[in-house]
Amino acid sequence: QVNVVESGGGLVQAGGSLRLSCEASRTIFESNTIGWYRPFRGKQRELVASITPSGTTNYADFVKGRFIISRDKATNTVTLQMNSLRPEDTGNYICVAGQNFVDVQRGSRVYWGQGTQVTVSS
Repeated sequence: QVNVVESGGGLVQAGGSLRLSCEASRTIFESNTIGWYRPFRGKQRELVASITPSGTTNYADFVKGRFIISRDKATNTVTLQMNSLRPEDTGNYICVAGQNFVDVQRGSRVYWGQGTQVTVSS
């Protein structure tokens, strides 16, 4: 069963922008912290950004000032605006939803999306 659905990935030149979207069911959207993961060092994943139902945001240090995460209640969608993209930002971005930030940070007791590919060329 699909709980969260991502879209917006693509190919962009270094310095360009992309906007990723994660659409969830109404109940999941209203009660869960939602964030984005991407691959890290091949075998691991890193949490890029997250946002709580109340709007509290968290960002990884390497995306601060470049990425913005937001919520749209009307469409049950979390958006990740990605600016000043770098080749090292390349990866499969996966949306995740959990009951709280700690669960999302740990990747435990969460709903995983299918992912959307972001490729940044040099």
